[in-house]
Amino acid sequence: MQKKIAILGSTGSIGTQTLDVVRANPAELEVVALAAGTSTDLMEKQIREFHPSVAAMYDDAAAADLRSRVSDLPVRILSGMDGLLEMASLEGYDTLVTAIVGMIGIRPTIAAIESGKDIALANKETLVCAGHIIMPLARERGVRILPVDSEHSAIFQSLQGGDHAALAGTESGVPTGISKSRISRVLLTASGGPFRGMTKIQLAEKQPEDALKHPNWNMGRKITIDSATLVNKGLEVMEAGWLFDVPLDRITVLVHPQSILHSAVEFVDGAVIGQMGTPDMKLPIEYALFYPDRRPMDTPKLDLFAVQSLTFERPDPETFEGLALALRAGKEGGSMPTVFNAANELAVADFLDHRIGFLQIYERIRRSMERHKKIENPTVSQILAAEEEVKSLWQA
Repeated sequence: MQKKIAILGSTGSIGTQTLDVVRANPAELEVVALAAGTSTDLMEKQIREFHPSVAAMYDDAAAADLRSRVSDLPVRILSGMDGLLEMASLEGYDTLVTAIVGMIGIRPTIAAIESGKDIALANKETLVCAGHIIMPLARERGVRILPVDSEHSAIFQSLQGGDHAALAGTESGVPTGISKSRISRVLLTASGGPFRGMTKIQLAEKQPEDALKHPNWNMGRKITIDSATLVNKGLEVMEAGWLFDVPLDRITVLVHPQSILHSAVEFVDGAVIGQMGTPDMKLPIEYALFYPDRRPMDTPKLDLFAVQSLTFERPDPETFEGLALALRAGKEGGSMPTVFNAANELAVADFLDHRIGFLQIYERIRRSMERHKKIENPTVSQILAAEEEVKSLWQA
């Protein structure tokens, strides 16, 4: 039976790789809806190739331009946040791939869950800022949250080794093959980014062009900068806590420069089960879309003879403060993770535009958190208001 999917963020790195997976499995996957921000050129090409019935552009001017470009096709063009929400709530599809970057993904993800759609989750900000809303709602609606991030997919895959008849469940909204009580630690790996091993003095001189040279992964610009600061790993720790219902102090970050072990789980008996593979996002995307099945992939396979050795290091949170600040935000909880994330988004944008230096990203996050009065259990409106509070602080 053909699975029908919608992609939120189809023109970004994860979105385009999701469409690669669709191309490789045309009999099994059908795209019914696409959404993006402003990239009308690429969106037009995607519409003409995949023939969705609906497409949405967050930017109103981009939507008007796209509507004119594809007027010869039977596709409905939506715009703005209302358009994203309408697209996410459509009838007639099974899974929403949330591949858009940033807090813009929160409301459409909630709308899709309320409509009974499974979520293939690549938008980590959704859980970082609204995990206390998303996960209970997924349980209530019987919706599966299937992780797409390589690390969270690896953890998810590592949890499939239990006694399915006795232990399988979806207590957290994520289907697992083993009881949470059997987990001792989650081992979350990090490549270390392009600046691994450097000092603060060295980091102070780094430019966006330096930070965008990731040694292993092909990712979008914002996420690549987040990898360089280790902010991305801090966001992933918070996301893992929500996804797998594990306290943050039982999530250990390992710097693994080869990016071969994508993450692992240590169980109470001392066994460690992990998932290895080449650094290729198509594998976790395909696993999320076809779970629990595994499909053949025409991609390079892992050659351990060529790899020869795997190394692991402790992270340096004093130099790469993004991880330490994220852990502080995650442990404080409430609206503080939203402030952490919003401050980072703005700082990264300014760094990419050469308006601030690399180390000022940390300063912006720290000062934003210090000035914020935490809300314990924020609503979606309060989450968005916290984001606006940070914007008013730095965009004045």
